[in-house]
Amino acid sequence: MTTSLGIATLCGSFIFPFMIRMSWGKMVDNWGPIGGWMAALFIVGTAWCLNHGISTPMITQSGAAWVDQGLAAGVGVWVASSIVGGNIKKSIPKVVAAILAGIVGGFLLSLFL
Repeated sequence: MTTSLGIATLCGSFIFPFMIRMSWGKMVDNWGPIGGWMAALFIVGTAWCLNHGISTPMITQSGAAWVDQGLAAGVGVWVASSIVGGNIKKSIPKVVAAILAGIVGGFLLSLFL
């Protein structure tokens, strides 16, 4: 991976959790449950198009392992929550569960891909 692709991947990885932190809660607060659905559609859809869906995506896959923007969302939102004073110890079981789920999901995908 070149430096420019690495910078683009880092920026693409930053955009998704940034959009989640800045917009998702406000859309739910203003529009209720339908705001959550609209946030899922607009935020995830827009970020996915930038990171994966265009001909030269921001997130570059350079090896055999495929990394999704979901990893960027998880890491970005977790780091932002810890910076603003979130309880890190309380989140550890959920982080471990997410890692184990990712391992199981990767194994299942390896069975037929």
